[in-house]
Parts: sequence; structure tokens; C-alpha cells
Amino acid sequence: MKRFEAGAAAPALDEIREVPTLCPYCGVGCALAYGVDRAGTIHYARGRDGASNAGRLCVKGRYGFDYTSHPQRLTRPLVRRDAAYPRGPLSAFSRPGASGPRKPGGIVDYAEVLPHFREASWAEALDRVAAGLAGVRDRHGADAVAGFGSAKGSNEEAYLFQKFIRAVIGTNNVDHCTRLCHASSVYALMEGIGSGAVTNVVRDVENAEVAVIAGCNPTANHPVAATFIKQAAAAGTKLLAVNVRRPGLADYAQQYCQIRPGTDVAFYNAVMHVLIDEGLHDRAFVAERTEGFEALRAVVARYSPEAVAGITGVPADEIAGFARTLGRARSAMFFWGMGISQHVFGTDNARCLIALALLTGNIGRPGTGLHPLRGQNNVQGASDAGLIPMYYPGYQKVADATVRARFEGLWGVPLSPEPGLTTAEITHAALEGRIRALYCMGENPFLSDPDVNRVRESLSSLEFLAVQDIFLTETAEFADVVLPASSFMEKRGSYTNTDRRVQLGRPVREPPGEAREDWRIIAALARRLGHDWDYADEAAIFDELVAAAPLYANLSHERLGDNGRWYPCPSPESDGERLLFTERFPIGRGRFVPAELGEAPDLPDAEYPLVLNTGRQLEHWHTGVMT
Repeated sequence: MKRFEAGAAAPALDEIREVPTLCPYCGVGCALAYGVDRAGTIHYARGRDGASNAGRLCVKGRYGFDYTSHPQRLTRPLVRRDAAYPRGPLSAFSRPGASGPRKPGGIVDYAEVLPHFREASWAEALDRVAAGLAGVRDRHGADAVAGFGSAKGSNEEAYLFQKFIRAVIGTNNVDHCTRLCHASSVYALMEGIGSGAVTNVVRDVENAEVAVIAGCNPTANHPVAATFIKQAAAAGTKLLAVNVRRPGLADYAQQYCQIRPGTDVAFYNAVMHVLIDEGLHDRAFVAERTEGFEALRAVVARYSPEAVAGITGVPADEIAGFARTLGRARSAMFFWGMGISQHVFGTDNARCLIALALLTGNIGRPGTGLHPLRGQNNVQGASDAGLIPMYYPGYQKVADATVRARFEGLWGVPLSPEPGLTTAEITHAALEGRIRALYCMGENPFLSDPDVNRVRESLSSLEFLAVQDIFLTETAEFADVVLPASSFMEKRGSYTNTDRRVQLGRPVREPPGEAREDWRIIAALARRLGHDWDYADEAAIFDELVAAAPLYANLSHERLGDNGRWYPCPSPESDGERLLFTERFPIGRGRFVPAELGEAPDLPDAEYPLVLNTGRQLEHWHTGVMT
């Protein structure tokens, strides 16, 4: 954002052009336009009439764009100086025993860290990264290398990154931040209905008689989505909120149940107990479109409201009232977030919500559906594109020989049959010496992954680390080579929001200095390692993604246009499907998967009597680099 001096003349309006693009923050995927002058300075953001936001923006989307012109953007490749070895943290903040706030601005102290690196040419930097990754692979095997991709990158970048790790390096050790957020939801959804994405869009809440808001705080996390939920509540939709701490939407809810941390399964099993006991479940839907009901009935029979009231902290009559409101509704939507999935029992929590939707017949009709609110602007797309260790693009299993043969034909190389390691497993494996090289693109695991002491030791133990980012991050303090990447505003690409809507982001300005688009960096590394990757542009990469992932069929950059399309898209002319599974599920019948209440490994005790709960603030974003 340009800083104006008092009395300085603002540029004439005819010198400012508007570039239609997207918001780079949360998974709502708001359509907006940036007002940009000839020098590439962004003067304002204006909401466009997109399918997901109808012209609305939150405070981050409207004002949070100045990070791209921050003076501490990386502009040239950096190589670690010999004196900075052995590898370890370079700032006081990142060293063991550090406490207190970081330097204002949300990024590391450059004066402290930058002297430990020297600038290098792109040729030298790329040669070093290629040699570092290939050297570890050749000495220790492909499975000694891993990659952390980014939910902030485009679909094209996610696709190319996972292809690089799989087809060039030869391992499935590739993952991104979905592992720490909605991976548990995806697993439960694939298991229960055969699809890892939402079944209907946020704005369908206007057709719902009831909306369950479980383990999420949309007013802070998905502010524009929250406006549509509030609007629905004002028009008569009954909100039922369940959380361990009071969410903003509780002010608009007919009922708010504050459960004790870790007791989600007990609460939802008790709700299902009442639904079945009082005959409020949809018998026809259960009989015609589901399987496993008797097993579910047997489990939830032990979870009466009276039995779980003392466990959850919610009185039995309130649990029963919640169930009756839900069971008597003609249509209900289920929204959930990190309170359900970023959890030691996240998969079981999601299984319970899926079971509730199946039990009440609330999938496949207007105003009904399952909607795990995706956190990052492209965490849905990155997962769709295969940036996960057990699936190729389109959620096709790497362990399936037929699927693997298809991708070997598409990519022209033999592929590993073994599912890879997750982000948490990669950091553990590094400590054990099984992972020796890491390529990290647009992720800051030192600050965002759990157990900072373990992550510090893991990064320090690597033989080689390449970091590709727009700022010098805490993770970059451990790097051998740092590659300067382009920000969201400096590249073209597609992004898939929480509604399954695939939309185009467009460049607003040129990358600063010698910074490059991520896809060009990945392709250059592949060429150095003997692979003829010569993509003409981002559209060509997207076309290959569509060929690899049938769920993106009939999409292309040209067809996405200014407003995007939902997937699945049944024909080139279609706008895509807002509502899924009106007649059947991808696995045929929906599956009830019963869950039992487990005991968390870490519970409050006399020595540690408090529970730490994470969450976002409306005005800020994650590790603070963007805000």
C-alpha cells in the first residue's frame, strides 16, 4: 500500500486500472478487483459480484494487500555462508529457550539473520538445490527426500510441486498444511460418502431451516461467509452452535452448546441417540441411501443425554432440545472447522457430523449438506491437485496399481507404490535420520507446526534444506538455499475455494527484483535433473491437471473467465454443480461409521490445569507474514 505525504496529490483516476482477481486469504475465495497505477502500486481493493461474496469483502480482503510491496521482500537467491554451519537457528527468537514477541511486522529480524547468507545468481542457486536434492536421493534413496507444498499457491503450482517430488525425485513424501487442518475431514468424507469436498455451497444456507455451526468461528475465520449465515438467521434459519468457546455466531443462534474440550463424540452420539429413540431420523433415506445403520444404533444407544451430560458439560435437556430442533427440520446444513478436525479425534468428530447428516437425510437437497469450511485460499485446490502423500491428483490412491500405471503413462516415469509420509511424520523421520533433505515451498513449519522444539531439531538435523518463499521466514533460517518467489499478486493461476469453485487469480504487478513465479522455479529444477519440462504457461499446466484429475473435467483457464466455475462441471457450457449427491453417492450408499469417545493423551491436571485452544483473529492471518 502506498504511503502518501500530507498534501501530496493522489494519482488521477484515469491513471489507475482495475485488475479482476481474488482475495488471497481464506477459503471463501472472494472475487475482488485491485486498483493499480502504472508503477504497480495497489491503491484499493473493491469487492466484485462473485458467486461466493456478492461484492462483499472483510477487513483483510479490503486492506491487507500491502505485504506484497514490503521492503523486506526477497528479491535475489540466497546461499548460506560456510560460517553459518552447523545448521541451526540464526535469530534469538528461534533459539531454544526463547520467549517474548517477535520483532514487529511478523517476520524475522533481517539485521540478525541476513548476514549469515550471501546473494547468488539464479544459476548457482538452482544448481545447488538440484545437487542437494539429487545428492541425498542418490546416497540414501528417494524416500530420504520430502517436500512441503503450500495451500497459498495456485492449483498449477500445487500440481507441479507434487509431480516434481513424485516423478523427478521418486517419492510420495509430499504434503502441505491440510494435514494439520482438514485432512481428518477429507478422510472421513471419503470413507462416508466417497468425496473429499463440500456437498453444497455456503450460500445455500439461505435455503436451510437449520444450520449446525460446529467447532468453527466464521465471523473471524470466514467473515464473508458469516455474513450470509447471519443473513439466513435473520430470515428464519435456526442456528445451532456447538463449540468449546463462544463463537461470534452464537449471538445469532437459537441454541449454543458449550461442550468441554475433547467431548465432541459424546455430544453428537447423544444427539443421535435422541433422534433414533424418538423416531426423528429419516427412515426412508436411511433405508434407501445408507448402510451400517444398525452398527451406529448399537453404539449411540450407550450415549443417552443423561449419561453424557456430566462428560460434555451440557445438560441433558439441552442435548435433547438440540436433537429435536434438528430432527424436526425439513432441511439442515452442517458447517464445521478446526474445532472438529484439528483435533486428536478429528476423524471421529467428522464421522459423527457425517452420520448426523445421513441419519436426518440432510444431503442432496437444497438447504442440506456437509460443509467443512476450508481455511486457506487454496487448501481445497492443493488437495485436489495431489499435494498429499497418499493420493495422486483427484484423490486417486497411489497404492492402486491401475491408478499408478495411468500416472506412469501420463508422466512418462516409474512411480513409487508406497504412500508417503505426512508433515508430522516427516519431521519425526528427520529426527530419526530417515528424511535427510527437504524442499519447502511457501510453508513455515517452524512457526506453524506443533512442538517447536521438535521441529527445530528436525530442521537442524537435515543434510539439505531448500526454502522457496517471499520473505525470510523462521524456517529459512535453517536453509542451505533460499529461493525468492512471487506473491499472489504477481502471478496467474487458478484457486479452488471452499465451495469447490475454481477461479482465476491474475497478476497485478511484476515480481520484485529477480523473484520468480513458483512454477517456473519448479520447472527449472526439473530440467536440471534431466526432465524435459517445457510448459508454455500456467494454462498448459492446468490442462495437464485436468487430464490427470477427472474431477476437474471440462475446466480450462479460458472457460473459467472472470467468475470461475464449480466442479464437477458436467459439460463445457455448464457453470458446474452447486449441489451434489441428489440421487447417489460416489460409493453408492453413504456409510455410517460409528465412533466411540476416546481419552485425549494430554488432559488438564494439577501441574498443567489449563487447556490451550488455538484460533484466528479477524484482523490477522496465521503466522503474521501477510498481516
